[in-house]
Amino acid sequence: MVLSLFASASPAVNVLLIVVATAVIWIGSGWLEASAEDLSAYYGLPAVVQGSVVVAVGSSFPEFTSVVFTALDGAFNMGVGAIVGSAIFNILVIPGLSGLAAADELEANRTIVYKEAQFYMLAVSGLVITFALAVIYDPVTGTGSLAGEIGRPLALIPLGLYGLYLFIQWQDVSDYEVEEPPSDIPVGREWGRLLAGLLLILVGVEQLVGSVESLNATFGIPEFLAGVTIIAAATSLPDTLVSVRAARDGNATTSLGNVFGSNTFDLLVAIPVGVLIVGAVTIDFGVAVPMMGVLTAATVILFGLLRTDLSLTTPESVSLLVLYTVFVVWVVAETVGVVQILPGG
Repeated sequence: MVLSLFASASPAVNVLLIVVATAVIWIGSGWLEASAEDLSAYYGLPAVVQGSVVVAVGSSFPEFTSVVFTALDGAFNMGVGAIVGSAIFNILVIPGLSGLAAADELEANRTIVYKEAQFYMLAVSGLVITFALAVIYDPVTGTGSLAGEIGRPLALIPLGLYGLYLFIQWQDVSDYEVEEPPSDIPVGREWGRLLAGLLLILVGVEQLVGSVESLNATFGIPEFLAGVTIIAAATSLPDTLVSVRAARDGNATTSLGNVFGSNTFDLLVAIPVGVLIVGAVTIDFGVAVPMMGVLTAATVILFGLLRTDLSLTTPESVSLLVLYTVFVVWVVAETVGVVQILPGG
């Protein structure tokens, strides 16, 4: 890697670099998200589209770049782990913290529950099917586990689903009555801040991935599990800040829309683009699919909680945070060998 010059340093230095890289990602994401919000207001986008597309794509850029860098560096399983782990973090931690930050309850609506949440569940299913097709039609032997190779044709399946998602959002925009845009937004400066934020994120994520790879080599942490924990948590910070701030300001639609929109983008765009860049990647079906099962269960739980009275109460928010804590304990137990549910865990 070009920018991660210190990736071969001592473990203590790499931990420090991970902290610094996370801070750089946080600053860059703050610039990107703030500019995306201002530009959305300037161009008159509805709140649900602003949260589920514009802000979501912006705050998902760290996850996107992590997949690209890990794919280029031959550690694609770490990138997939980061996406799946980030999705689980987004589904359990972000709504939990947002529900606690809201003045009363985190209010949902039928658009969030019946369009965003249900399409997100379709995204999860679409990615699992893509993994399964890789194992069925292009299996990889000699790896000691159930694995398959995902090539560019298979990568087009989730990308096609995201195209459908954008079409649905475009229909919402076309039916939306545009309000008078604010006249005091400096458009040129906001576009410049957006590009500067993207650059900071690129630098931060590359150093983050390099340092995590170095720790993996030192301590023997499996790539997928490292992605699910360290990289996932670091790259999910922007999504967390956006949603919690929106919930605190009373914008529950933007808060929840960012969660589902970010995850939809991560699953249907970030992973396939990594495949398109490198041509073909090997996916460990035996490890990825159980994690996708956890993600599916977490999504169903959140969907059920939001559907009851179309809100998320304080006890429900706390329960989501407890579930994520249980998930982290399980992943750590897999890593140290206390349990062996995942092949190679």
